[in-house]
Amino acid sequence: MGPDSIPIEVWRCLARGRYVLCDKKVPQRLKGKFYRTAIRPAMLYGAECWPTKRRHVQQLSVAEMRMLCWFCGHTRRDRVRNEEIRDRVGVAPIEEKLIQHRLRWFGHVQRRPPEAPMRSGVLKRGDNVKRSRGRPRLTWDETVKKDLKEWNIAKELAMNRSAWRLAINVPEP
Repeated sequence: MGPDSIPIEVWRCLARGRYVLCDKKVPQRLKGKFYRTAIRPAMLYGAECWPTKRRHVQQLSVAEMRMLCWFCGHTRRDRVRNEEIRDRVGVAPIEEKLIQHRLRWFGHVQRRPPEAPMRSGVLKRGDNVKRSRGRPRLTWDETVKKDLKEWNIAKELAMNRSAWRLAINVPEP
């Protein structure tokens, strides 16, 4: 299951909880908790290893906002801002959570011994592999480097687990 098939699987998961989510008597914070514990993990399953492109992140964020609007009973005609809906439900943006998951996995990989097969398989790319024409494919390590630069986190910080967790934490509103 890759980033292209996620929204379909998530909507199936969401359909199972529609009786709770569509009920007007259920508080929106509780709906947000349901989203954080049941739906978002299904959306981000295996996301630690994806070299995500902007298109994938956009698909995930659109699917997330459609679900959150549906929980709250809003449509696009209501013209309610995404940030306001996220604050009401108590959910952080999925783009930040995706980066958090990827960096958490990177921390696990970095703390492994250098001779571990997981570390050599994830961080090293075959130099003698013939590739096709065109732009080189986006790799996981390039995505992680971009995330580290964007969040201003040093790669060496991953060796200290508690400091790493504090550095990559994305709090829910």
